[in-house]
Amino acid sequence: MKPNYKQEVANWGNFPVVEKEMKSEDSLSKIIDFVKNHNEIIARGNGRCYGDSALSEHIFSTKRLNKFISFDRLNGVIECESGVLLSQVLEVIVPQGYFLFVTPGTKFVTVGGAIASDVHGKNHHAEGCFSEYVLEFSLLNERGEVLKCSRDENQEKFWATIGGMGLTGIILSAKFKLKNIETSYIYQESIKADNLDEIFRLFEESESWTYNVAWIDCLQKDKNLGRSILMRGEHAFKHQISQKQQQNPLELKKGINPSVPFYFPGFVLNNLTVKLFNLLYFNKQRKKTVKNFVHYESFFYPLDIVNDWNKIYGKKGFIQYQMVIPKEKGKEGMRKILETIAKSGNGSFLAVLKLFGKNNPEAYNSFPQEGYTLALDFKVNSKLKKLVAQLDSIVEEYGGRIYLTKDSMSKSSLTNYLENVQNSKFQSLQQKRIQNS
Repeated sequence: MKPNYKQEVANWGNFPVVEKEMKSEDSLSKIIDFVKNHNEIIARGNGRCYGDSALSEHIFSTKRLNKFISFDRLNGVIECESGVLLSQVLEVIVPQGYFLFVTPGTKFVTVGGAIASDVHGKNHHAEGCFSEYVLEFSLLNERGEVLKCSRDENQEKFWATIGGMGLTGIILSAKFKLKNIETSYIYQESIKADNLDEIFRLFEESESWTYNVAWIDCLQKDKNLGRSILMRGEHAFKHQISQKQQQNPLELKKGINPSVPFYFPGFVLNNLTVKLFNLLYFNKQRKKTVKNFVHYESFFYPLDIVNDWNKIYGKKGFIQYQMVIPKEKGKEGMRKILETIAKSGNGSFLAVLKLFGKNNPEAYNSFPQEGYTLALDFKVNSKLKKLVAQLDSIVEEYGGRIYLTKDSMSKSSLTNYLENVQNSKFQSLQQKRIQNS
């Protein structure tokens, strides 16, 4: 891309849309030159976060840093440049009997973005965040120096960068550990819950499972508040799957995924259609419990099956609001959150509840803390800012946190976060945002 060329940039939520300079290089000397000659820089991966992350005055796109460096098949360690997508990592490692220890709900994020956001998955209660398995990474700081960062070398930068939202520099490459698997299939149990009390009981009973996640109908009220479906799973062993599947137990799903061809009109997603979708989704599973084997694609990445699904929210876009409430107050806090959403009439097309385990105190910028986390998609409209403020107040009341990777409206979480960040070059845009809030 040409220097000083401005273009419209937005992340996956298509809100906000800004006009900024974006630069992409694969030459280290040119990247260093860009950093030395610009202020207010942020690195940007594939733009699959939902909020306003990586929308600085000057954006460095890591998409051209897309090469693999090494793969230790014996010990399950891979090294690649920061712009490599998790989808590309999976294409390499799954046929060799490996999987990611931690993956978010989309495989189309970069390795650098996974570290900067310290992404979590359906298994935080059992296996923590992505950073638990990062061995080292190379970081380009504001002075144009390349630092090797690990738990033993440049420790301060290592821990500040994990969950640091790109404010400590540009991650150039990373080395991380992988998980052994026998098949590319997941043994899954789906269990319907009639209300909030039941879904919390199911989570408590399922803590020994590696993967747990629940879809919640957030527009239900009274006795049906918290109506949901829990999905729990484990990596399947070869002897468990069918004879046909055993012929190629580590297969990758191939095929052309359908795409949403245009932005839906604003009136398509409304309370009525969201209620209808939730009703159909809950009732498509007729039995209380369904047990089956599914490919990892449908278990971990159900939304990735449809390309450009974000267009269903229309041109105004949407936000994803994600918070965590401490475990001892989890049910009480979530009840208040869900009651507030139902009362507001701003229904979430997708609402996902997960359980977090204990956080790593060394990763002080990381979002998770022991408790329950809820992620909600809201179409941007005139009433949304008021609802977000109400939800923020509830989260603060219960001692919770907001996930910065998905945030584009909350203010208090950023103020607290920046107390931990010292690097002025990469910090300045976020300071301006707080001042203008």
